[in-house]
Amino acid sequence: MQMVALMLFLLLVAILFGVGSAVHALFWVALIALALWLVGFVAHPGGSRWYYW
Repeated sequence: MQMVALMLFLLLVAILFGVGSAVHALFWVALIALALWLVGFVAHPGGSRWYYW
């Protein structure tokens, strides 16, 4: 019984570590996208839209 509890605990730790790593990576991707959006918003050519789609 203790072995099953240990395996479930290790599985839970592995899942939480994976989710935490994915959220951390997505946070950095979101920050980079925000920075690029702000640069495009500030450095837009005069007289036109700041986006091109």
